[in-house]
Amino acid sequence: MTKHPVSRRAVLKGSAAAAAAATVFAAPARAQLPAAAPLNDALIAAAKKEGKVSFYTAMDLDFAQRLGKAFEDKYGIATKVERSGAERVFQRIGQELSSKIAAVDVANTSDAAHIIIWKRNGWLLPYLPEEVAKHYDKAYYDDDGLSIVTRILVSPIAYNTELVKKEDAPKSFKDLLDPKWAGKMVKGHPAYSGTIMNATHQIARDLGWEYFEKLARQKVMQVQSATDTPKKIQLGERAVMVDGAGYLVIRYKEEGSPLEIVYPEEGTPLATGPSVVFKSAPNPNAAKLFQNWMHSREAQQYLVDWARQYSAHGQTVEKPSVRALRDIKLMKEDPAAVEKEADAIKKRYALIFKV
Repeated sequence: MTKHPVSRRAVLKGSAAAAAAATVFAAPARAQLPAAAPLNDALIAAAKKEGKVSFYTAMDLDFAQRLGKAFEDKYGIATKVERSGAERVFQRIGQELSSKIAAVDVANTSDAAHIIIWKRNGWLLPYLPEEVAKHYDKAYYDDDGLSIVTRILVSPIAYNTELVKKEDAPKSFKDLLDPKWAGKMVKGHPAYSGTIMNATHQIARDLGWEYFEKLARQKVMQVQSATDTPKKIQLGERAVMVDGAGYLVIRYKEEGSPLEIVYPEEGTPLATGPSVVFKSAPNPNAAKLFQNWMHSREAQQYLVDWARQYSAHGQTVEKPSVRALRDIKLMKEDPAAVEKEADAIKKRYALIFKV
C-alpha cells in the first residue's frame, strides 16, 4: 500500500506560514456563537448567481455524488465533488491554503481533529443555519458556529456469512486474535482514513498497543479507506472486517450481500464527521447554501435512508432494521487527543503492520 509522504506536522508548519502572510488566514479571537442564519431568497439568489460550489469530502464516492446531484437538482448550482480519504482531504486543503490557493468552498471530514487545526489557523467561516440551531443538540456543532456534525460513523467488526457461521463469528476484538482468523481478515489504515484513525486511537487507548502487535501476527490484509474493508468481505476476498464503514455493511446487506455486523463487546469505535465553510471560499454564498441544505432534514433523512449513516438532526427517523446509536456500546471519541497524537499513531501503526 502506498503511503502519503506529507505528515500532519508538515501541513501545520505550512499552515502557520500562510497564516502569518495573509489576513484571511490569520487566527481570530474566539467569537460568540453567531446568530442563526435562516434559509431565505436572498441567499438562494446570491448562490445561484455564483452558480457553482466545490465540496471536498471523505464520504464514500457514490453517496457524495448523489448528495451533490440532489443539491444541484434542487438549486441549479453545479456541485464539484472532490472525494478522498479524510487524511488526504486534510493534507490537500492544508497544502492549497498554505499556497494561497482558494479552491475549496465546503469540506466534510471523518476526523474531527482536523477541525481543531483549521479553527486554530483561522481558516473557517462562522455560519450556523437556523435549522441546525433548532434541531441539533449543541454537542453537534461548534461553539463558534465554525463546524457542524454532518454524519455519525461507527466502525464495527463484520463478516461474510457464507464464509463464517454465526455461531463461530467473533464477538469482540480479542476474539480476532484466535489463530483460526489468521489470513482471513482485512483492516483499514489510519494514514488514509479518518474513521480508521479514530478507531485505531480508541482501540490502542482502550486495549493497548500490544493488541495491535498481536493482531499483526494474524496476517491481516491492509487496505486504505474505511470503505474498502466492507467491499473486501462483500467480495469474499476476506471473511472478517476488523474495522471500517458500518453503514456500507448495512447497505450491502440490504442489497442482498451475505454480511453481518458485530458490535464488539469492548465497545464500537465512533467518529463524528463534521463539515465546514472556508473563509477563502471562492463561492461563499453557494458554500453557505450547501452547508445549510446539507444539514436540513431533507438531506439528513436522505443520509439516513440511503447512506445508512447516523444523523444528529433531531427530526430524522431511523429504519427499525438498524440498531439505534443509543443501543450500541460505544468507545469514546477524543478529537483533541487524536490531533496531538496522529503522526505518532501513523508511525507506530506502520512499524507494527509493516505498511
